[in-house]
Amino acid sequence: MKQNDTQQMMIRIYAVAGILFLFALGVFYRLATVQFVEREELEQSALNQNRKMETLEAKRGNIYSVDGALLATSVPSYHIYFDPTVVKEESFNAELRGLADSLEGLTTKPSSYWMNYLKKARSSGDRYVRIARDLDYRQYVRLNEFPIFEKGRGRGGLIVDMNIARKKPLSPLADRLIGYYKETGTDEIRVGIEGAFNDQVLEGRPGIQEVQRIQKGLWKPVSLDNRIEPEDGKDVVTTLNSNIQDIAHQALNSVLTRYKAEKGTVIVMDVKSGAIRAMSNLTKSSDGVYTEQLNDAVGALYEPGSTFKLMSLVAALEDRKVDTSTVFHAPYGHYKVYDRIIRDSRHGGYGAISLATAFTVSSNTAFAEMIHEGYKENPEAYVNRLYSMKLHQPLDIPIAGEASPKIRYPGEKGWSGVSLAFMSHGYEVSMTPLQVLSYYNAIANDGVYLKPQFIEQIRRGNQVEKQFKPEVVHPSIASKATLRKVQRLLRNVVEKPFGTAHKLYDPYFSMAGKTGTSQVGYQKGKDEVDYVSSFAGYFPADDPQYSCIVVVHRPDKNDKIYGADVAGPVFKSIAQKIYATSPHKEVIQLDKQFALLNVLSRAGFGPRRGRGAPTTPRV
Repeated sequence: MKQNDTQQMMIRIYAVAGILFLFALGVFYRLATVQFVEREELEQSALNQNRKMETLEAKRGNIYSVDGALLATSVPSYHIYFDPTVVKEESFNAELRGLADSLEGLTTKPSSYWMNYLKKARSSGDRYVRIARDLDYRQYVRLNEFPIFEKGRGRGGLIVDMNIARKKPLSPLADRLIGYYKETGTDEIRVGIEGAFNDQVLEGRPGIQEVQRIQKGLWKPVSLDNRIEPEDGKDVVTTLNSNIQDIAHQALNSVLTRYKAEKGTVIVMDVKSGAIRAMSNLTKSSDGVYTEQLNDAVGALYEPGSTFKLMSLVAALEDRKVDTSTVFHAPYGHYKVYDRIIRDSRHGGYGAISLATAFTVSSNTAFAEMIHEGYKENPEAYVNRLYSMKLHQPLDIPIAGEASPKIRYPGEKGWSGVSLAFMSHGYEVSMTPLQVLSYYNAIANDGVYLKPQFIEQIRRGNQVEKQFKPEVVHPSIASKATLRKVQRLLRNVVEKPFGTAHKLYDPYFSMAGKTGTSQVGYQKGKDEVDYVSSFAGYFPADDPQYSCIVVVHRPDKNDKIYGADVAGPVFKSIAQKIYATSPHKEVIQLDKQFALLNVLSRAGFGPRRGRGAPTTPRV
């Protein structure tokens, strides 16, 4: 019995031993596998955790004015680091003094500081030593010639982290039009030309490079072999003229300051091409300084007031409701439509006046009577005529944020029996300054309605990749007969002694246009009323080269408020300064006339004073 127990015990011992032996074999096999088979995979996995591919930002393309001024550019700045462990000891010891002396000349720290700082970093095995931040390109090139650093990254331990910042050399000129592009998480903010032409043009194509972790949160490039260089963006040449932009900006800032206005807009357009030569938007900030905050020229609707009388005039002439000789007579300057009374700005009115004179003096009552009586049986005809001239459509410009004009159709919410009368002189309609100017530009351009153009070319280096051409919105907004009549009346506004803009008259420089003064806040009561003063027109009147609009919001009510007093002088100042710096045909012709006058005067044939003859020629 005891013998059997002994045998069973031995069997159990052998079984346990066998199990332990097999377990030991398993452990040994696993160790061998890890050591000889999976070692390479594990090492590669560990290496992968300490390496990654990093995106290299492409340099954005530049933005230029049409005259070559740099409006926006990407300026690189350089952060410099140093890995002293890669430098041979003999070279480090021999050239450390020279490097420290060079860094003293670049930074504010003395050579002794750099000697101790770099020795300590090398002895502690620091592989990412900060040297300098935000160096410009000139400083960066200079640093590359320093002892040790001149050996580059592999042997000199130089580590360069380049950052690119967007700068506007002529800021604040056209800041909002030039705009910006910004990514915020999953959203994109696109403002102005930067935003409109970011994709496939300015942004370029990013590159990639492999970087290796050397400390917590610190990475450095591995080698140039694992690097794809970024492709820089293309350049955009705008239609802006830097000289005209500066003229417009300064003139607008001056009038806003003078009249303590809330904000204002100026746009200058090339008549024949629709190219925008200047666009300035200034708003008063909390400290009283006027800055570019919003692009009101493109995105802010306003009731244009009397500048809209041009649109009503063209509509009535085209529909043969009136002629320029048609006479209107509003007793005492009042015209009543149902329960509403429309008044002229002149107390007592103008009496019996022709349509031509009504436009020249800007009679609200005459225009209200013309449109209300002419279209009250068929109000759709008036609005359809406005629609036929594309006044209800946005201009479809590439700049984001354009507001759609509001020209209400009969039967729509808000339409009433007095709508025709109020629309006739610029109320119950809303447009942006750019939309109003584009229509005036069409009148100057003999009826050809052009889409505003902001971009002249897209370039890569000196190679033009795309040339932008004028785009026609409407080939002819009116008949030639109507165009000739309204062009003459726009000149009368300035040239006639009783014209609302006669203060702008210059016998040597012809201009044409229309004043506008609209009320805002009138729905809240008399005490809440403010004003928008405007002037839209073109110059020179005989051969229009530029069109221009000036809009000033809420000038001080205790001072001047009318378009002729506030906005008109800005228009004149801009026009004269543009021509003072540009030798155009009219100026050359004027010089010839002066020369001829001088010759005649010396010969005794000059005009004599006191007999009504002008002493100087009129252009």
